[in-house]
Amino acid sequence: MSTQRRSGPGGRPRRGRYGQRRKICHFCVDKVSSIDYKDTAKFRRFISERSKIESRRKTGVCARHQRGLSVAIKRARHIALLAYTPAHVRQLT
Repeated sequence: MSTQRRSGPGGRPRRGRYGQRRKICHFCVDKVSSIDYKDTAKFRRFISERSKIESRRKTGVCARHQRGLSVAIKRARHIALLAYTPAHVRQLT
């Protein structure tokens, strides 16, 4: 068994499978205390083109803000500020 470290290009150690650097929480940077469900323009960044809520790994949001974000998106969907399905799927039915 060898004790050599696996290294990437340039002799630097690899940082993992999903990316080079750690993503920073968008809400922590702005010092947001609570996420408002009425601000639907901000949610577009955290929803996929299939209208699914993106994961923390993909968006870089911390755990506390991801929980608040998912609740806010669900509330906005419930009172019809956001759609449950994308427009191209609704046209097919």
